[in-house]
Amino acid sequence: MSDDQTATGTKKLPALKSVWREARELMWERRWRLLIGLVLILVNRAAAFVLPLASKHVIDDVIGRRDLELLTTLALVVGVATVVQAASSFTLAQLVSLAAQRSIADMRKRVQQQVLRLPVSYFDHTKSGILIARVMNDAEGIRNLVGTGIVQLLSGLLTAGVGLGYLFYLNWQMTTVTLAVLLAFGALMGWAFSRLRPIFRQRNEVNAQISGRLAEALGGVRVVKAYTAEKREDRVFAKGVHQLLRLVNRTIVATSAVSAGSSLLFGAIGLIMMLIGVRSVVDGGMTLGDLFKYITLTGMVAAAMVQISSITTQLSEAFAGLDRIREILDQETEDMADAERQPLPELRGEIALEDVSFEYVPGTPVLRGVSLKAAPGTTTALVGSSGAGKSTLVSLIMTFIRPTRGRVLVDGKDLRQVRLRDYRRYLGVVLQDNFLFDGTVAENIAYARPHASREEIEAAGRIAHCHEFVTAFDQGYDTVVGERGVKLSGGQRQRVAIARAILADPRILILDEATSSLDSESEAMIQDGLRSLRRGRTTFVIAHRLSTIQSADQILVLEDGEIVERGTHEELLARGGRYRELYDTQYKIERDRFINPGEDFTPEPPDPSEIVAAVARPGRSRPL
Repeated sequence: MSDDQTATGTKKLPALKSVWREARELMWERRWRLLIGLVLILVNRAAAFVLPLASKHVIDDVIGRRDLELLTTLALVVGVATVVQAASSFTLAQLVSLAAQRSIADMRKRVQQQVLRLPVSYFDHTKSGILIARVMNDAEGIRNLVGTGIVQLLSGLLTAGVGLGYLFYLNWQMTTVTLAVLLAFGALMGWAFSRLRPIFRQRNEVNAQISGRLAEALGGVRVVKAYTAEKREDRVFAKGVHQLLRLVNRTIVATSAVSAGSSLLFGAIGLIMMLIGVRSVVDGGMTLGDLFKYITLTGMVAAAMVQISSITTQLSEAFAGLDRIREILDQETEDMADAERQPLPELRGEIALEDVSFEYVPGTPVLRGVSLKAAPGTTTALVGSSGAGKSTLVSLIMTFIRPTRGRVLVDGKDLRQVRLRDYRRYLGVVLQDNFLFDGTVAENIAYARPHASREEIEAAGRIAHCHEFVTAFDQGYDTVVGERGVKLSGGQRQRVAIARAILADPRILILDEATSSLDSESEAMIQDGLRSLRRGRTTFVIAHRLSTIQSADQILVLEDGEIVERGTHEELLARGGRYRELYDTQYKIERDRFINPGEDFTPEPPDPSEIVAAVARPGRSRPL
């Protein structure tokens, strides 16, 4: 899998040039705040140099020459500098922090908008938890580019540069040796940056995978418990956590090396002061005040270098996050493809497939040369064994996938040439997975038309026979249904989904097992509603209950990705082919299930071998 490859480092990283371009764009968007921040940095650093510069005069003039009047002036200057430094630091932090948080929010919105506009096929091989991590976590590193990170980096570079210049002025010999130590430390930081960037990227990838798997386990907790799979999920989670731990350990090694280098840096500078600085004072080349000032400035430069080393780690995380964000932003969205397509202002609703074939896996066709035509306002039913290609066919009609070969036409126009956003405005769907959002019943029904009135929502609920059970709730249509509608029964969720499609008032309607979660009584209640919904709309119905599609204008029987029969219910029964086999088998099972009341016996269940023989084609061992 692509994500696993990334986690192990075998996936090719995006070019640093591309990521750096993204970073420059982010900084350019906040250029005015960053410019003001740069001015504040200059003021802050200038104020920071006042104390070490004043220390020479305190030692040489105030203490050495007993000039107490100068002490008052120096104290006043240092006090003002301290206030300026504190005020500029506070203003700087507020300014850049707000800029960073706004950039993070903008990036999250940008990535979320990009993700929702990716083709459905992208989500078929990418876990939702991974995408959530990319939207929420990866954007956090941006604060180091337009926030405190870049400010601290500039502050450190400025302090180090000015400090080194003045140190050369004070004692160039001692500063040359000190600079050699600092350059060695810089080389260590460069090594750390090169090591940390890919490790942080891998760490974020693995963390996203763990989050994705955990989200799956929590979302499917009922299945986990039903099959006592808690230990299995424990093992999967533990494996991911240990993989993450190994990557964290590698980052600790690199950051520890930088920390150890910092300690060596301070120790080496201390030795230089002892061996060269003190000797220079004894020889008369420097005053005691000069040495104290030199030591103070050297401490500032060394602290700045340590600060720079810390920022490199933060920048590594930021670039790793931008790497992963860039991968998503580089994906072509449906909107981008729509820009070159024709608008679709009106739709009559004629759907046609011309010699359509489709393969999820190359070389393994799911549909083979399928051709059909559905006139506007007609109902087309799709029946057949599981895996025959029914859901794939309606996915093609909904443009969730594209045919490998052939064309899908709407009103005579190839769907490849039509803007998806225009086309999907005319679609209404009731899918097998009756997904409901964690909101109220009214919000779920009005999802396609969020500004619908309460009267319109309730009218749709009455047609779908939701009104009866919804009004029995204490909160009525304002009842919260829970995540994925968990607080409703399967039949109730399905009726809410049907009401949602009714309110959408689509021109093309897709019903994928729209009554699969209903008992016979509930099914009979909403058949009138479905007939009302289908009237005047081009409808495609997938149904295993053949009794629900007898009024369809045409019935297509699919087997192994091919249409083996087509016609009306009566025509297909009279033909005595595959449809008749399915109908007779289903009728026999339902007849045996519902015994006439008053009969004092329990019939034997049908022989499974008879069902297999009746339903399976030659060579097929899978029953209906």
